[in-house]
Amino acid sequence: MQWQLDATHTQVGFSVKHMAISTVRGRFTKFDGAGETDANGKITSATFTIDAASIDTNQEQRDGHLRSADFFDVAEHPTLSFRSTEVRQNGEDITITGDFTMHGVTKPVTLKGETTPVVKDPWGMTRTALTLQGTLSRKDWGLTWNQALEFGGLMVSDEVKLSLELEAVAAAESKAA
Repeated sequence: MQWQLDATHTQVGFSVKHMAISTVRGRFTKFDGAGETDANGKITSATFTIDAASIDTNQEQRDGHLRSADFFDVAEHPTLSFRSTEVRQNGEDITITGDFTMHGVTKPVTLKGETTPVVKDPWGMTRTALTLQGTLSRKDWGLTWNQALEFGGLMVSDEVKLSLELEAVAAAESKAA
């Protein structure tokens, strides 16, 4: 079965340590994605694309800096993308490995989480959901901007935690709606 991401019920978020003392959380507000399941309902593939300029950390000055050449360089690299290369699912537990492209660099990323059972919503549409988490190193994608701090730490942690809450509708039904 083909699935289309329901962007109104999906969140694509991240968190990163700031000055080694607090966590800054952000999200992307524009994205698209699709997936496929086999006859038994197990996920066989997943893809998504994120509009890098849609970054939102609830602080416009920081968002502008993140869009700049110091970080995402959205003028040169307007999208982030993921295409699965391997899916392992055991019941509701799932591990999806795939090629993640950010800042013009493609590297493998592994996301782990859980799926939900397929349901019919009150309007007769077939839906499912997927919760995923992962971690990546900014340096691996050439995002190296930082600033040394007086106490010896760095302004921005290299480690970024990803958090995805994805809801999807059967693709044939999403086109008909």
